[in-house]
Amino acid sequence: MSTRELDAASITDPALRAAYSHCRRLNARHGRTYFLATRLLPLERRPAVHALYGFARWADDIVDDLEVTTAPAERSLALRRLEDQLAQGLRTGSSSEPVVTALADTARRYAIDPRHFSDFMTSMRQDLEVTEYPTYRDLEQYMHGSAAVIGLQMLPVLGTVVPRAEAAPHAAALGVAFQLTNFLRDVGEDLDRGRTYLPGELLAAHGVDRTLLHWSRTTGRTDPRVTEALKAAAAFTRGVYRTAAPGLAMLDPVARPCIRTAFVLYGAILDAIADDGYAVLHRRAVVSRRRRATVACDGLIRLAAARLRQRRDGGPALPPVPPDHAPSPGGACTPPSRKEPV
Repeated sequence: MSTRELDAASITDPALRAAYSHCRRLNARHGRTYFLATRLLPLERRPAVHALYGFARWADDIVDDLEVTTAPAERSLALRRLEDQLAQGLRTGSSSEPVVTALADTARRYAIDPRHFSDFMTSMRQDLEVTEYPTYRDLEQYMHGSAAVIGLQMLPVLGTVVPRAEAAPHAAALGVAFQLTNFLRDVGEDLDRGRTYLPGELLAAHGVDRTLLHWSRTTGRTDPRVTEALKAAAAFTRGVYRTAAPGLAMLDPVARPCIRTAFVLYGAILDAIADDGYAVLHRRAVVSRRRRATVACDGLIRLAAARLRQRRDGGPALPPVPPDHAPSPGGACTPPSRKEPV
């Protein structure tokens, strides 16, 4: 399928094709929820999404991989090296690193504002230094670079039926909603990393501090104050989803099934967390295979309808999705990583 995607996107240079294929493998391995949704996009747009995800995944792994015992100074150096490679790649259009090569090509093809990438790297550096956020405002400043700009990077690839500036706030909100969902699901893992993304003001309002969170994490016991704080975080996150929702109708019709699928699947993570009694300090909440299959099938139906309308209205015909290229919900049952992009 990678070959078909690259051919459809008119990516012919062998080195560039290899770079995009590398990014696609990163997406398939690490971003299972989002990879499932991406397969509902037209073939020619998928490589760009893989490039954007691959770069974000690479940077995130530098600062967050629990399996790596790299010292903070070494991680900082690796992140600085990546920033230098990014700047050179965006300036020259090439790089010795395949992920940067694909990203630079995508940025050029879709005229993506380079500030979105520099803002993203600023937040990645923050992850090496900041371990908590006193207020929602503090957290929002971090999430602008770590999540909102991901939605803004994606917007030129997806296309819109309204001026892009009108859709941009909703795209940014969707990136934030996805990340807040991941923060809530991964509270325990983030504590193991020495961080918490639940704002201090939210915790304090329910009589919770990091000491209590660590106690619950290490003992496996629950506390009603923690549960209430997590419920409040979930309610806040659902409000951000409501802000993002109007943006779905502003997207190119053939791109809507992809983003709607991601929208529904990420929202289902919040449902799974609630159904599991907000036990996120002890285990990850997982969306069932049945739920994923239902959402994926709905996405296919919506995609087929969008293609039919496009042909009926005289737009360029897009090839139907053959059975072997349809999303496979069975292979997408593992939750995405903490900062998986929009």
